[in-house]
Amino acid sequence: MQRLKSIVPLTLLIIFVLIWSVFRRVPEALLIMLTLPFALVGGIWLVWLLGHPVSVATMVGFIALAGVTSELGVVMLLYLRNAWRQRVAAGNADELALDEAIDAGAVLRVRPIAMTVAVILAGLMPIMFGHGAGSEVMRSIAAPMVGGMITAPLLSMLVIPVVFRLLERRRLRAGRLPGAVPGAASMRASSAESP
Repeated sequence: MQRLKSIVPLTLLIIFVLIWSVFRRVPEALLIMLTLPFALVGGIWLVWLLGHPVSVATMVGFIALAGVTSELGVVMLLYLRNAWRQRVAAGNADELALDEAIDAGAVLRVRPIAMTVAVILAGLMPIMFGHGAGSEVMRSIAAPMVGGMITAPLLSMLVIPVVFRLLERRRLRAGRLPGAVPGAASMRASSAESP
């Protein structure tokens, strides 16, 4: 447990750096990092309902859950940004286009998220109900993951698009187009002028 006190913050720092390396912006990285505690709620509930003590095995399960949750958030955010970038590049840079981009990006992620959750649950359910040598430790690792796979996808599909809309709407009203390709406006103007 003493070692985990240093490993868990280090793991979260590594996750933050990896997320930042994808987006190169602190607000997006913070958005995903701030969703982790909410996603872990399902794991905490299931561990509590099953009566598992907080142990090293349980903490390992929570670390794994944090990794899966951040992966779901990164992919959701990438789809939202790509859909928004396409509309900005096409000259549709208003709040209606932002809402359409969020709808399109979020809908594209429903099936992959459902498949990810189904595969993780299918792999962990035999561990949750298994018996034999080492099964108690394995159940302590699997319980946070199974519980988290209930709340993490909901968070990814519902909360991240809403917060993304709030962030991008603020930037849009400030006159900054985050999804714009550099020079896209001048390229569109020059192509409109050319015969």
